[in-house]
Amino acid sequence: MINIQLKDLIDDRKCYEVVRELRWPNGTRCPRCGSGEVKKRGFHTRQAHRQRYTCDACQQQFDDLTDTIFESHHQPLQVWILCLYLMGLNLSNEQIGQELDLGPGDAQQMTSQLRAGIVGKKKPVELSGEIETDEVYITAGHKGHPEIVAAEKRKGRRRKLKGKRGRGTLAGEKPPVLGMIQRNGEVFIQMLPNVQQVTIKPVMTKVIKPGSMIYTDEYDIYSRLEEWGYQHKSVNHSAGEYARDEDGDGFHEVHVNTMEGFWSLLRSWLRPHRGISQEKLPLYLGFFEFIHNIRRRGKALLHSLIAALVAP
Repeated sequence: MINIQLKDLIDDRKCYEVVRELRWPNGTRCPRCGSGEVKKRGFHTRQAHRQRYTCDACQQQFDDLTDTIFESHHQPLQVWILCLYLMGLNLSNEQIGQELDLGPGDAQQMTSQLRAGIVGKKKPVELSGEIETDEVYITAGHKGHPEIVAAEKRKGRRRKLKGKRGRGTLAGEKPPVLGMIQRNGEVFIQMLPNVQQVTIKPVMTKVIKPGSMIYTDEYDIYSRLEEWGYQHKSVNHSAGEYARDEDGDGFHEVHVNTMEGFWSLLRSWLRPHRGISQEKLPLYLGFFEFIHNIRRRGKALLHSLIAALVAP
């Protein structure tokens, strides 16, 4: 039986063409000075399709990958592009390593760098209008950091890590994730050390435009939203209330069902990545936030991911 690796089915030349198209949609420009007075000067000696250039304005020499996350790696560009594609399909690091014939360390390193690159390049989220806010608690310890576990003098576990009961904290290995979603708009999620008013206020006031209507549950951390410059309505989940019609039009507008639906999507997304450490969790959250907000799948998603990574 012939063993065909996925990486052998992708043309390296096409990968460089896509990078050039997405990096310089209006023509090649110098990454140092931004000039379009650029001349080609052949190809890279070890990568046949990696075009090199010289800027006539500042004499800078550069190539297709200069100042991008894909520069200065031993893996060819096609492997990085395929890795990014498989991440968009939500394969685990182990699955990606198997598909691309990579060792566990290489797969882990590549996916971590790509997630960090996307999180670092994604645009700030700004929400206004009708916003739903809620929090979820994700069990996350210190996987891959035995020195932290040893410092805590904790015995090793044979079974799945279980966080403490009740509202979680970062120190309790059940970090809270605050979520804010604009109805018919974007979402913002961030891991927090705890859920206290002093913790959530700077996050919410940075992301949500003053005067917006915020819908929450009855949790008392949201009791001062009006003092912070917002309109506020809540539903009482503990009393069995999940949606309320206040204006009598038959539409139950007071709810956080959109945010709770998003939490279901997030849990499903995290499920293949068993045992995410709290050190890595923010990267997974930021990556999923980016994918959710651009609302693209398949080839369109891959192009958006590459475009974000090669953007100035």
